[in-house]
Order: sequence, then structure tokens, then C-alpha cells
Amino acid sequence: MELHLVSVIVPCRNEARWIEKCLQSVAANDFPKDSLEVLVVDGMSDDGTRAIVEEAAKRYPFVRMIDNPKRITPAALNAGISAARGAIVMRMDAHVEYPTDYISKLVDQLEQSGADNVGGVCLTCPANETAMARAIAVGMSHRLGVGNSYFRIGSAKPRWVDTVPFGCYRREVFEKIGVFDEELARNQDDEFNLRLIRAGGRILLVPDVVSRYYARDSLVRLWRMYFQYGYFKPLVIRKIGRVMTLRQVMPSLFVAALAFLGVAAFWSILALGALAFLVLSYVLAIAGVAFSALTKQGPACASRLFAVFPTLHFAYGIGFLKGALHFLVFRRSGVKDTAKAPISR
Repeated sequence: MELHLVSVIVPCRNEARWIEKCLQSVAANDFPKDSLEVLVVDGMSDDGTRAIVEEAAKRYPFVRMIDNPKRITPAALNAGISAARGAIVMRMDAHVEYPTDYISKLVDQLEQSGADNVGGVCLTCPANETAMARAIAVGMSHRLGVGNSYFRIGSAKPRWVDTVPFGCYRREVFEKIGVFDEELARNQDDEFNLRLIRAGGRILLVPDVVSRYYARDSLVRLWRMYFQYGYFKPLVIRKIGRVMTLRQVMPSLFVAALAFLGVAAFWSILALGALAFLVLSYVLAIAGVAFSALTKQGPACASRLFAVFPTLHFAYGIGFLKGALHFLVFRRSGVKDTAKAPISR
């Protein structure tokens, strides 16, 4: 381990569309390159990603590629941690572009704050200029879509939080509480950070460090991703032993309430009235967001929010309920066969 070195781990698989921009933004950072190593841990990509990374490694001697035959993100992170030589380990995702001061600011905050993990705000950007892509970006950065997830909705000041994206960790954190759980194809960072908090660690969100995350570009891809987020969340809850935040369960409670009232409405006028009130309130909430987006994004984008928010909520909620059945009721294990792991793209 080299005390002056920062090790950046970039897990990726089939990210040919994004990986070059990501690595260019990392290379453009003002952090001294002789104190930096970038480990791109590739899940055996077959879309040209590996060739792009190999070319980048020729241009940037601090970049090197590591194979991840298990393909899933936690295995990539663990392989990167094992290979990393730095006293500070930072995760940076391939779907993201980073400002030039990203690494230096987070390293400074880690050293000055006494935190065990620091991260910045993740500005959600559309994958392209279609109305649907812009609506997805709006939905993923609004409280109605993501609750009080401050790294997505922003914060006026630094705050202690339960998780951050693309964490910047002290190396000794992994020595103290272990590495990422490879049963979790999704939500592995949530579980790790909750484990860190339970062990007495602290996580700091730094609002003036802003990366640009490019969201999924279709409702199908958005559904797959949020279904997986919801599906693995009960396994995280089982491992941690409790629900850490209300936003983890709200979509599933909403979906369950709709299902219960929908069935009960056949026999009860009160249930029918409650169902109508719940649906109307939900539609009006989306309408409020759509109205505020109308002037900035236009009517085409605003109208698509009526599809985006239900996709976010129902995909996550149904996934959570299925995961609760599998992991909490039947006590199944998580990912065992990584070749069949659900990885959305």
C-alpha cells in the first residue's frame, strides 16, 4: 500500500458507448497522475469496451484493465480492491463523466472531515435528446421519483447521509468491515455503506462535487434497472437486520395498497373510495411535476412523466415484493451463478 496513491476502480461491462468519455474525464482531472492509478475492471465485455480501454491504457499509463470473469459489479469492486495499491480507494462508474476537480476535492474532504466515505451529488442527464430520455432524467432527479436520496436531488450544504454514489473510502475501511457482498448484483454499495454505518463509520455528501450520470434511455431499460434495485433490497434488509430509510419501502407499500384496495373494492364502497383517492392523489402529484417541467422541458417531455414515474415506482415496488417473498419469506440466497446474474443494460 502506498500512502500517497489514490486507486480508482471503474467496474464496467459492455459500456462501449460511455467508457471513453468516462476515462477522458478521469484523465482530465487535476489530481497528480503520478499519485493515481485507474483500474478498469471489465466483466468480459463483448461490445468493443475492452478495445477502447486497451487504447486508453496506451494513452494514459496510469490506466490498466483487470478481468472480472464473474461479471457482476461487487465482484469487480472486490477484484479492484484486491489489486489496488493506494491508501485511498475510489469507485468511479463508467456511465458517468466527472469534473476536473472531482478526485482532488473528494480526497481533500476525506482527509479533512474525518469521514470514512465521501461522495458528491450525481446530476442525472438524459442519455439522448429524445423526450423520453429527458423525462427519465427528470424523474430520476425529483423527490417524487427518488424520495430523499440527497445525492440525486442535491443538498444546500454538506450532510451526513446513509449512502453516496461512487464512494471515496479510506483503505482501512475494507480491512475493518470487509469488502462488497457478491450475493448482491444490485444494491451492493447500499449494503456496504449501511454495514459501515452500523460499525460506527460516517458517510459525507459533498454537494459542490457534481458528476454527470447518463440515465437509461427507454422505459424498458428503466423498468429492468429499478426492478432489480427493488428485488435485491429485501436481501440487503435481511443482511443488515432492519429497514434503514423509509424510501426503501414506500414504492412497495404503494403497490401493495393499490392491489389490496383494488380487490377489496369489489366488496366495499369504502375501499373503492380509498382506491379512487389514492389514484387521484398520485395522478395529481405527477401532474404537479409535469406542470413545473412544462416550461423547461416542453410538453412532449412533461407528458411522458406520466409513464416515467409509474415505471420507477411499480418496477421497484413489484421487484421489492418479489424479493421480500424470496429472501425474507423463503430465505433464499442471492446471486450464486454469476453467469445468470440479472444485469440490466
